[in-house]
Amino acid sequence: MTGMIGYSRRSLLRLGGTVAAGALALPPAERPWTEHPWTGRRDGTRRGDPREDGPFAALRRAWRDVTAGSGFDAAAEPYRSRLAELGAAAARHRDAMRPGTSSLWPGLPFPSFTATPARLRAMARAYALPGTGLTGDAGLAAAIADGVDHYRRRVYAAGAEATGNWWHWRIGVPRALLDAALLTDPHLGGRRAGALLEAVDHFAPECVLDDYDGTSTGANRVDLCTVRLLRAVLAADPDGAARAVAALSPVFPYVTDGDGFHRDGSFLQHTWVPYQGTYGASLLSGLATLFAVLRGSPWEVTDPNRQVVLDAVERSFAPFVHDGLCMDLVSGRAVGRGPYGDHARGRAIAAAVLLLGETASAAERARWRSMVKGWALRDTVRPMPRAAEREDLGFHARLVALLNDDGVPAAAEPAGHRLFPESARAVHRGRGWCAGLSMASDRIGHYEHGNGENLRGWHTGSGMLHWWAEGHGDQYSDFFWDTVDPCRLPGTTVAARRPADGAGAAWGDTRPPVRWAGGATDGRYAAVGQHLTGLESTLEAFKSWFFLDDAVVCLGAGISCEDGVPVETVVDNRRTGARLTVDRTAGWAHLEGHGGYVLPCARLRTLREERTAAPERPPAGRAVTPAGGGPAVAAGEGRATRDAARPDAATGDTVTRGYVTLWLDHGVDPASAGYLYLLMPGASPAATRARAADPGWVRVLAGSRHRQGVHVPSLGVTAVNFWGGGTAGPLTASAPCAVLVRERGDGTATLTVADPRRDLEELTVTWDRPVSAVSHGHPLLTSAVTGRRLTLTWGRLADRAGASHTVTVRLG
Repeated sequence: MTGMIGYSRRSLLRLGGTVAAGALALPPAERPWTEHPWTGRRDGTRRGDPREDGPFAALRRAWRDVTAGSGFDAAAEPYRSRLAELGAAAARHRDAMRPGTSSLWPGLPFPSFTATPARLRAMARAYALPGTGLTGDAGLAAAIADGVDHYRRRVYAAGAEATGNWWHWRIGVPRALLDAALLTDPHLGGRRAGALLEAVDHFAPECVLDDYDGTSTGANRVDLCTVRLLRAVLAADPDGAARAVAALSPVFPYVTDGDGFHRDGSFLQHTWVPYQGTYGASLLSGLATLFAVLRGSPWEVTDPNRQVVLDAVERSFAPFVHDGLCMDLVSGRAVGRGPYGDHARGRAIAAAVLLLGETASAAERARWRSMVKGWALRDTVRPMPRAAEREDLGFHARLVALLNDDGVPAAAEPAGHRLFPESARAVHRGRGWCAGLSMASDRIGHYEHGNGENLRGWHTGSGMLHWWAEGHGDQYSDFFWDTVDPCRLPGTTVAARRPADGAGAAWGDTRPPVRWAGGATDGRYAAVGQHLTGLESTLEAFKSWFFLDDAVVCLGAGISCEDGVPVETVVDNRRTGARLTVDRTAGWAHLEGHGGYVLPCARLRTLREERTAAPERPPAGRAVTPAGGGPAVAAGEGRATRDAARPDAATGDTVTRGYVTLWLDHGVDPASAGYLYLLMPGASPAATRARAADPGWVRVLAGSRHRQGVHVPSLGVTAVNFWGGGTAGPLTASAPCAVLVRERGDGTATLTVADPRRDLEELTVTWDRPVSAVSHGHPLLTSAVTGRRLTLTWGRLADRAGASHTVTVRLG
């Protein structure tokens, strides 16, 4: 008997035992035997077997209902049609199965880590679900059992050496195979089930849960616990189930660095990467599934710290979901995984939230249902029910029931600001628009690449400003990352020197040696700043964003570089063919249907272009990712067509998308350049023109590498990022900090401070404004002097993780 396990003859998995001529020695579980090693009986069962009744039978049913789908009428549409399609596909897979030495199906050569196990699981769901035409079909179950065992023999055999990506061996493959085995249990049979369990113990042994580090943290830990739990259910092993559930506990508590949930709402994976969109969504979905499956069982998750996960729905995930999509700034290297991936990630979060709600409190469940209903109703780009119908029938049933429930109001987008200093991210919502900012620091990488993905995301952390106005939910969805000029991401300041593909260390360790990335927010407005140093560049800049009701004031200063190339600040780069109007005399520009810009147009450069690219492929069998050129037009507005990538080597497929780019040229090797512009999402030409004609609407208090600040009289807002101590307008600070003051119009004001660098033992802030009293203080406030001016002294801020702290005062 011969077999292919691995990618080549040289890298065949090495099995225990000897290899005869052209034959692999059988692992112990394949040799003749009389007793099942887990049950003591040849058929794998025993009298009173808990796999036949009791808690494990209940767990198998719960696993089927939660993961395969339930809660719908199989005879009603669209379920009737979808289930019939599932059954037809399962029949085709059954009939096409040709077990051989190098594959289970022709065209899917081993190791086929993803496709082959996925087919077996899909067939198992057709067996387990009603209405497929193959429900409970013994012939289908036998084919599935044969396929699982064949794949186990040829690829996933106990005693073998794993090659390639560890994830396939410890999570992806065993979960799919165990899932298929449980959905068709007991057809696998005791002998073959024992061999599968032995293989799981070899590749994903229980000891992977001993230490919470390495690849056993965050979402990976939840997946590993799921694999070990499924293994325990198949083996009817109560101790194994208990250990798998207990190993979830390290996931729950807040962390202060690295992987997991942070108190400010950040979620990190791979130590330095904000990851609510993929790993975070996987973690949330995994925990929601386990909470639901284990509810009422002897192994129900009762750790009190599970509340951290429930709180994360609104603290960590919801802020990054906009009208049903999950913002790319928390999706790491996954941003290029096909078009409309942001909407797919948003649906995954929505599905997890609804499922998690079934084990949450009544109050949490009510809030979450309103929130998800709002997301679903506003996602007109990829309507959520239509997509769920194809992806997850259980989610579809819950979602349709929710949408049809007139007693549940649809929650609106929450206005205001959320700042995440632990992950160098910010989200701001105004009326009819939303923006998301990504930065880098000594804690957070510029970008993540790995497994051949996202090789040109270099400048994501250089101040990329995503924004959405009404009607533009697909702005970054439709092959944006494949076709955009990667050196001109919106909002960034960059040296026009193209890094190599995959520049910097993999897995997010592209951190710059600077500490400032954060700011101060009172929950409505914000002063956010970044001390930027370029990726593999001498570029340095001090960038500030002041987020207001209908605009973002963007300030830059101290821009210097010695790379010998031009330096640019990209005002915007919109995937659109919309009409661009520029009034250089009045100092404004407007992009029809998108919004307006107020800026010194004498320095403005614009470009309209069509960019062609080969879409990024999954790591196995992918083509080289897009390649592009430099600026095609030096001044004015031009039109160009450039290749952003070579055609896909395998298919020749390419996509073309149009872009309108606006940028400010700081020249070659600037010494201390700067910029000022206003972004007005959703603004009309008239509103943009009026703002440009009102120079007093915003007053710049400082615009240097030492301080950057603005005053907006109509809003009562004064905000300053102090890169060093000093004075800007009416505010003075003793050390680097961010300060935001808002006069409310009722005789009171709030003053908010933060320590983005996280190194202050003491901070004194003076506001040159008469104040009669401090009406609401703060525990860190050590001194408050009122009178002709307000002087506040704060104690140690260094260990407050860059958080904002607010006091309320009564004006004199």
